[in-house]
Amino acid sequence: MRFRNVLLVDDDSSMRHVLAVILTEGGYEVRAVSNGEEALAELEARDYDLVLSDVRMPKMDGITLLKEIRQRRPELTVVVMSAYGTHDSAIEAMKAGAYDYVNKPFKPDEVVLVLRKAEERERLKRENERLRSELSRDLTIKNLIGTSEQMQEVVRQVRKLAPVKSTALITGESGTGKELIARALHDLSPRASMPFVAVNCGALPEQLMESELFGHVKGAFTDAVRSKKGLFGEADGGTLLLDEVGELPAALQVKLLRVLQEEELRRVGDTRSERIDVRVVAATRRDLAQEVAEGRFREDLFYRLNVVNVRLPPLRERPSDIPNLAWHFVAKYNERLGRKPPISSISAAAMERLLAYSWPGNVRELENAIERAMVLSEGEVIMPEGLRQMSARPPLASGAADALVIGPEELSIKRATVIVEAELIRRALRKTGGNRTRAAELLELSQRALIYKIKDYGIDADKP
Repeated sequence: MRFRNVLLVDDDSSMRHVLAVILTEGGYEVRAVSNGEEALAELEARDYDLVLSDVRMPKMDGITLLKEIRQRRPELTVVVMSAYGTHDSAIEAMKAGAYDYVNKPFKPDEVVLVLRKAEERERLKRENERLRSELSRDLTIKNLIGTSEQMQEVVRQVRKLAPVKSTALITGESGTGKELIARALHDLSPRASMPFVAVNCGALPEQLMESELFGHVKGAFTDAVRSKKGLFGEADGGTLLLDEVGELPAALQVKLLRVLQEEELRRVGDTRSERIDVRVVAATRRDLAQEVAEGRFREDLFYRLNVVNVRLPPLRERPSDIPNLAWHFVAKYNERLGRKPPISSISAAAMERLLAYSWPGNVRELENAIERAMVLSEGEVIMPEGLRQMSARPPLASGAADALVIGPEELSIKRATVIVEAELIRRALRKTGGNRTRAAELLELSQRALIYKIKDYGIDADKP
């Protein structure tokens, strides 16, 4: 963590000048004001990493200023100083939330050393948060459900891309999980302890888009009653997901390109630029190359965003992932819905219907279908009746309905037995033209047991 901007508060003009020179030579950008009221106004107008304030000042003393800052900006580091320092005033300042206390007179390098210590403390704090987050990193990858080769390739790409700052463009149809991939890129990166900020560019009103993304200063326009960081500012040090980036208007595309190239931005109404450290991940369901060809998206911005492309395949291209995804959502909604009894099985007929559907809404639609089926189910088994709202379509491939569908990660003998039994019953009924007596003989079951299982598994005996 490197502090950049320091707000210096001291009523002594000569001391302000001396400290400003010392801190500037130490690599800091310094803004100096003469009292606490001016300091609070400055904090409303701009963002600072640290406040260095005298204790004894007119209008508002340093301790009162410190308490105001703790209320308004609790994350801000504050160091106080005084020529009249006593042990009691130091204790009072520390109790009020100051990071450290400096007595005047001091050596030039003493103040810089205190700031460096504050930076190191913040760095260690962030590092501890990062190390704690590493404990959950494998879980983040596991949330990318899918054993198909397509999804395994996505996982490999995520692992390669996560450690670097390069801009990534995630493409895929609506509902394929683009934000999940962006979060995985963040959680597996050195930025994991810093903010992850996501914004849907298509949901922002065009007249407010620039202010929302890049921020504004107080008084920049009629309703700007206070300054605003903007989403780039909120994501400083972390990751910003620009979802549906293809919706950005041309003017904003120009400004975004400059931010990506220069790594600095200028808030609306401000007269100076600020350095920014943000990894940008963009996502879109549009074909941006086609948008460029048709003049709706800037070619230079497209190439700047498309440093690395992660394509998420639609669910219809990876039907082998459907059973695992379905069981993942069953477990999720058993807990969320507090089902009693919990869903313990998906009937073979229901699974067959899931496999035969084209899923135009992709994983999001599958999740909604499972949740709806669990709400409608009265027992422990999801039956095909609970999936009736899904549109019918031809099977994905010839013979798909004849395959035994047991997910590669399925370990429950109970669930696997249900799938196998239901499929064998269908085969026997097809082989015998629906004759239950002959089917029972082939299955080595009593006719009564067969009828019970047909009903329990939701099998249509006339159309097995």
